[in-house]
Amino acid sequence: MARAESRSYRAQGVVLRHVEVGEADRILTIYTLEYGKVQAIAKGIRKLRSRKAGHLEPFSRVELMLAKGRSLEVISQAEAQCTYDNLRADLRLIAYGAYVIELLDRFTYEEGENRPLYNLLVDTLTRLDGGSPAQTAVHYYEVHLMDLLGFKPQLQLCAACGEKIQPENQYFSAKLGGVLCPRSFSADPSAWKVSLEALKYLRHLQRSPWSKIKKLEIPSAVEQELSVLLERYLTFLLEYGLRTPGFLKAVS
Repeated sequence: MARAESRSYRAQGVVLRHVEVGEADRILTIYTLEYGKVQAIAKGIRKLRSRKAGHLEPFSRVELMLAKGRSLEVISQAEAQCTYDNLRADLRLIAYGAYVIELLDRFTYEEGENRPLYNLLVDTLTRLDGGSPAQTAVHYYEVHLMDLLGFKPQLQLCAACGEKIQPENQYFSAKLGGVLCPRSFSADPSAWKVSLEALKYLRHLQRSPWSKIKKLEIPSAVEQELSVLLERYLTFLLEYGLRTPGFLKAVS
């Protein structure tokens, strides 16, 4: 969606992060429903009497009134619609939420509207806040984030030879973007092993709606394997390491 023609316009979004500037201002990165990622300045937000301060914290879903500025949008009004208080009260959930936000922030640019991506973000924060199994909610998010961004891994056919994957342990190639059968391992010797059980859960996460995933109990050994596989693949796609997984491991 193109930015509104008038000087001021409304948007709803989730606060991803902020940077302090000057004595009282803050530059916020917000992922909005209508315009995708936006950077905007909240002037005077750090003053004691600021009306916007409590409405623009990270993770908050907010209704905004924005005005066009020279280099940044200016936040003239902000009202929090959801502050995810349960998430904020649990250090482990904060770590998961921070990971969810970091992934979206690192993979996206100021490139315009992407409503499915916005909805996936809001749904995931809502699930974490509402008591859904955190690891399952985050793995569902990771898998569907890759799908929406055009990085959906091939899990049904060998990424090298194209043959149907057989019910046996396989390999996963980040370089080729999917599973390698044992006979095609030479196509990418850097590929790592993936068990049949982990592959089954990964396929289920990829092809199923949340209604069929929300009560899924992933065995701890499989969950650990999935966590490592998805983090390695996402790190490969980004070409550098993420900050939040270390925080998550420290508080888990």
